[in-house]
Amino acid sequence: MRVIMFDIDTLRSDHLGCYGYGRNTSPAIDSVAAEGVRFEDYYCPNAPCLPSRASLITGRYGIRNGVVGHGGTAADLRLQGESRHFTDDCSENGLFMQFRRAGMHTVSFSTFAERHSAWWFNAGFNECFNVGGRGGESAEAVTPHVLDWIERNGDQDSWFLHVHFWDPHTPYRAPESFGNPFADEPLPAPWITEEVFSEHLMHVGPHSANEIAMWDDSTSPQFPRHPGRLENMADMKDMIDQYDCGVRYTDDNIAQILDLLKKKGLYGDDLAVIITSDHGENMGELGIYGEHATADEPTCHIPMIIKWPGAKKNFVARGLHDNVDLLPTVQELLGTKIAGNYDYDGVSYAGTLLEGEDCARESVVLTQCCHVCQRSARFGDYLYVRTIHGGYHLLPREMLFNLKEDPHQQHNLAEEHPELCAQGARIVLDWTDEMMKKSDYAEDPLWTVMREGGPEHCRGMLESYIKRLEGTPRAGLISKLREQYPRG
Repeated sequence: MRVIMFDIDTLRSDHLGCYGYGRNTSPAIDSVAAEGVRFEDYYCPNAPCLPSRASLITGRYGIRNGVVGHGGTAADLRLQGESRHFTDDCSENGLFMQFRRAGMHTVSFSTFAERHSAWWFNAGFNECFNVGGRGGESAEAVTPHVLDWIERNGDQDSWFLHVHFWDPHTPYRAPESFGNPFADEPLPAPWITEEVFSEHLMHVGPHSANEIAMWDDSTSPQFPRHPGRLENMADMKDMIDQYDCGVRYTDDNIAQILDLLKKKGLYGDDLAVIITSDHGENMGELGIYGEHATADEPTCHIPMIIKWPGAKKNFVARGLHDNVDLLPTVQELLGTKIAGNYDYDGVSYAGTLLEGEDCARESVVLTQCCHVCQRSARFGDYLYVRTIHGGYHLLPREMLFNLKEDPHQQHNLAEEHPELCAQGARIVLDWTDEMMKKSDYAEDPLWTVMREGGPEHCRGMLESYIKRLEGTPRAGLISKLREQYPRG
């Protein structure tokens, strides 16, 4: 058996054709979806990059594995402690180790481990190819090495390739020579009207329209596609174009790899293909542009597409899943066993892949502690968001959105439906209690982040940001910032 996994950073599911997007961003990805199973409501439970991949690899939520942040204590996996033997249970039971245990030669093409000092990510790989860009590279730096490996080794009987592309991640970096195939197409986000965009221009906080560079409007000649600020509707449309260019450029590189597999006769029923992402990207939602900073729909709703030998074809799996579910699913499909007393938080959906069974959850809980501190509940048609630290956005403590009617989170229904807020809060509370019962540590790492000064990406930034706002049309919001963030 041969398996290839495309791990695409910052890929919104609703910017793919197979998920209903109107632009031609993903013909190669769409072709795989037509031959496999596409999960409609799949989520990243711990956002963004580092926490998401920690949950993916360990099969455990960040509240248990310890990684919910990008800095401080909560950016490292928790130590196993006295029960650890010669190797630790997490490394022995991680996602990539399952393919190794199944007898496959395992190879990763990724710079992720070095970018985040997350060397546990490499557990289970025979080969790790790191081009050295720490996530700043574009696909043309990675794809030739993947093609070369397949040319030299693809005919072997049993291998697993992990191919990681960063191109949809900020700053948008598809080569200038790629151009903009969407320049003449209409705005793909008609919900952002002139009136809505005018409101966005008055938004305060990192990655608002006036601070695309997070805290200011600086630009880099290295990344000419990435703006410093958005001044008008044309600027906003161009930024969405550039994100879509990153998606399409990634898809073109995936097409090169799939084409070689087909040319070599390797793209058959015995080839498994997995396509997913670590998180999505806010494109105007909550007034945030070009960032994955919240525990909400645009940041946490991710694609999951699986073509697997003997599995359903052109099948859409409805219902809620999240990325800790992949590990127990792979384990069941490969027939590998748990080593030691390790347990997963995930639930296998092998039955969905093979038989179309409903293996969905009733709800999923989402956590973000890198840019804000939020915990959310996704249930039914609703998303309930509870904000502990808003990352210097002026966010209310509670938000409630009907995603079926309002997918871009424009209408906060919290005051209108306190009963649904209570339901969402109960889901979060019950989930937290259950996870803490299973945890070997006494403190929820969300509160570790708060005790260590708040989200990594906004620590110590309030006063300098307030100075930036002074004398601008947004200066009137300074008092609200000080009121909401009295401790800075």
